[in-house]
Amino acid sequence: MDDRLLSLLGLARRAGRLALGSDAAQKAALSGRCSLILFSSDLSPRTARSVRAAAGRRNVKTAALRATMDEIGAAVGKRTGVLAVNDTGFAKKLLALNAED
Repeated sequence: MDDRLLSLLGLARRAGRLALGSDAAQKAALSGRCSLILFSSDLSPRTARSVRAAAGRRNVKTAALRATMDEIGAAVGKRTGVLAVNDTGFAKKLLALNAED
């Protein structure tokens, strides 16, 4: 897992640009507030399916990370498997870093 990606997630959290958890991510997607939803590598398929369905209704991009919930939790301060990015700049950079992995 790329430390730069995890560091950027931490920065986005401190900037208030992340919604953490599946419920918060679904609400952000359905309200049109987020541009990207990220999933941990160990997220349950059922949770991923329901969040992807909500994201699909509003054409929000989704991406799977190689990081586990524990790694994401260490970076953002809360153990979670779903992160909604509420800033287009952070979303673009996170997608680019995730593609490099």
